[in-house]
Amino acid sequence: MKIMIVTDAWEPQVNGVVRTLKMTTRHLQEMGHATHILSPLDFKSVPCPTYPEISLALATKAAVARRIDAVAPDCLHIATEGPLGWAARGVALQRGWPFTTAYHSRFPEYVHARVRVPLGLSYALLRKFHNAGRATLAPTPAIVDDLKARGFTQARLWSRGVNLDAFSPEGPRLERTASPVFLYVGRLAVEKQVHKFLELDLPGEKWVAGTGPAEARLKAQYPQARWFGVLSGDDLATVYRSADVMVFPSVTDTFGLVMAESMACGTPVAAYPVPGPIDVVGHDSGGGVIDNDLRAACLAALGKPRDGVRRHAEQFNWPAATRQFEQALVRLTARPDATPARSESMA
Repeated sequence: MKIMIVTDAWEPQVNGVVRTLKMTTRHLQEMGHATHILSPLDFKSVPCPTYPEISLALATKAAVARRIDAVAPDCLHIATEGPLGWAARGVALQRGWPFTTAYHSRFPEYVHARVRVPLGLSYALLRKFHNAGRATLAPTPAIVDDLKARGFTQARLWSRGVNLDAFSPEGPRLERTASPVFLYVGRLAVEKQVHKFLELDLPGEKWVAGTGPAEARLKAQYPQARWFGVLSGDDLATVYRSADVMVFPSVTDTFGLVMAESMACGTPVAAYPVPGPIDVVGHDSGGGVIDNDLRAACLAALGKPRDGVRRHAEQFNWPAATRQFEQALVRLTARPDATPARSESMA
């Protein structure tokens, strides 16, 4: 099949959404499918207000339709709820095409943390976006259940994987100036609550890998931390395996791919008991510790055997996750005129 994935998140961004789409397209191709990415790289774009690392495409619905027609895909997947996602959704509804969507980020919570938009308003907008599709793919059972409770009628599971060869306990480690080492990996943004990690009274030292709009403020406020900037590939795996605990202070992530990557390197995770960590780390698992007291979780995670952490991570594999994605797809020819487009009401 020819599969078109429309996404507002793509290179040069470095985040879980981009890594997920890259790994999924790679495994779809290995399964014999042709994949086509429609992203802001295909159009003129502008920086996102308050988050300049993200590009917003300046694309009309007609321009998006031309790009789709040039590919003539068998299936359409709309990965994000940005300008390209809305435009592709409009094209599909206008033509009576079935399509799938994905819920990668808890967007209402992100917006609320930044500009205090009421959660109810944001969720109403997202219900309008996603309920028009045939499936809303969410990364964990807890997120699926949460979406269904909020009125998302098509929510179903699309899990995530980790490259178990690239992220491994075997390999080089960095020199440490103190022990233990507690690590944060991810975007440096208000919704990630990185300050909740950096303000903890913990022994040893704290490392931070990532960048984002809060970077300058956090560096000034917490100069004692060791800052690595953006890492990828072997460098990222080296930092994971060099730490004793990877701390995940976010309460707004849908999955948290960095948790699976860290555990694949044998490094346990400390996190809050919220959707994402509940399914990725779990209660009383070998992969780490979740607790409302993040400091207690950090200290308890130090006692997790690294071989057990690795075994816990091995349940997350990209081939299985990609099969879930593939099984959710619907051919565009499957619904030429059979069903009218869904209501555009905000309910």
